[in-house]
Amino acid sequence: MHKKFDILIIDDEQVILDSVSKICTAEGLSIDTAPDSLTALKKIEQAQYSLIICDIILPDLDGFQFLSRMKARQHHTPVIITTGYATVENAVKSLYSGAIDFLAKPFTVDELLSVTYRGLKYTELHQSKQIMDSDSRDADMPLNFVPCPPKYYRLGYAAWLFPEFDGSVKIGVTDLFLHTIDPIVHTQFFEADDELVQGNVCAHFETEDSMVHQFLSPSAAGSFP
Repeated sequence: MHKKFDILIIDDEQVILDSVSKICTAEGLSIDTAPDSLTALKKIEQAQYSLIICDIILPDLDGFQFLSRMKARQHHTPVIITTGYATVENAVKSLYSGAIDFLAKPFTVDELLSVTYRGLKYTELHQSKQIMDSDSRDADMPLNFVPCPPKYYRLGYAAWLFPEFDGSVKIGVTDLFLHTIDPIVHTQFFEADDELVQGNVCAHFETEDSMVHQFLSPSAAGSFP
């Protein structure tokens, strides 16, 4: 039987592996680490992980190549991409490449924990959905996600966008994203005069557990994918 861990952390900087491990272990999470993508891929064959946190810049395969290998091998463990080269292009590319979220370095403890718990909840929901789909007796389980309509564009699993006929765009949060966070107690949107940039934070959601979750814009003002 494969050993099970909550999180696999992939980074070539030992200080990052140590700090993320320390923070997540203090939360009661089980952690495994890898210094590069090839080592990580070998570990994935030998153990089970609920979530992977992967750097972009690595000594062998970069984070985007790692996502490609994961897809080719049909490994469905959710991946959060993180990097010190925190550009909007990296954020958008990682989400289009299959990552469920993006975390820029340097990050705070709160930012790490909020994205980690969303990722773990995402895994839990999908595993429950798979069980429901494989057992018709559970057809009435309260685990129904409202999907985006076919003509809507999505950025990752969290954000959607719909282009209106007048050239404006409507953006919003997916039902699945809302299922990954606790009940929202406060929402802070960007200001009316702020520039809307694809992949940048355009809203914050504070939840009952006092966590603040960042929401990335799926498009820039006046444009769409």
